[in-house]
Amino acid sequence: MAPTYKMTYFPVKGLGEPIRFLLAYGKIEYEDYRFDSAKWPEIKPTTPFGKAPTLEIDGKVLHQSVAISRYLAKQLKLAGDNDWESLECDIMVDTIGDLRAQIAAYYYDKENPNRGTKKDLLVKETVPFYLQKLDAVVAKNNGYLANGKLTWADLFFVSILDYLEAMMEMSFTEHYANLKALKEKVLALPAIKEWVEKRPKSDF
Repeated sequence: MAPTYKMTYFPVKGLGEPIRFLLAYGKIEYEDYRFDSAKWPEIKPTTPFGKAPTLEIDGKVLHQSVAISRYLAKQLKLAGDNDWESLECDIMVDTIGDLRAQIAAYYYDKENPNRGTKKDLLVKETVPFYLQKLDAVVAKNNGYLANGKLTWADLFFVSILDYLEAMMEMSFTEHYANLKALKEKVLALPAIKEWVEKRPKSDF
C-alpha cells in the first residue's frame, strides 16, 4: 500500500512550495491542508518544534522543509547519482537558503527604523551578487544548477522564486538569461505545469 501524505502549512507558497513541487513532480497524492493564520496558535503546539510546514507520512509528522525536500528528492531520483552529485545539489540549495534568510531578515523586521536601508543594500548588492553567481553556475552546468541535469536544486529555486520576489518586490530572472531559461524549463515540466495551473492563488 502506498504511503499517505498530508502537507500542513499557511495558505501561501513560501517554504512549503518546494515540497509541493516535488510531490507534484512525483505525482504523489497528498492532502494539501492550508490553515488561516488565526488557527496557528491552535496548530503550533501539535507540530514537532512549533514550525510549519510539516509533512505527515503514514501518521509521522515531519518538520524542516529542506530536509523533507531532500528526502523526497532522493525518493524521486533527483538528488544525484552519488555522494558528490548529492553534495552539489545541497550546496546550491543551501546557497539559495542563505539568500532567502537575508531577505527574510529584512522583510519580517517590520519595526526596524533602518528597514529601508537594509532593503537598499539587498537590492543594490546582496541580491545581484547571488543572482550573478547563480546565473554563472547555470551557464556552466548545461542549463541547470547542479550536475548538468535536472535536480531538486532546480525545483527548489523555481518553487521559491515567487516568495523571494514578493518580499523584494522585484524580478529575480529578468536580467539573468540563464536563470530565466531555467525557470521556464522547470515550469514547462508537465507535472509542474499542471500543479502551477491548479494551485490556489497567493502572492507569496
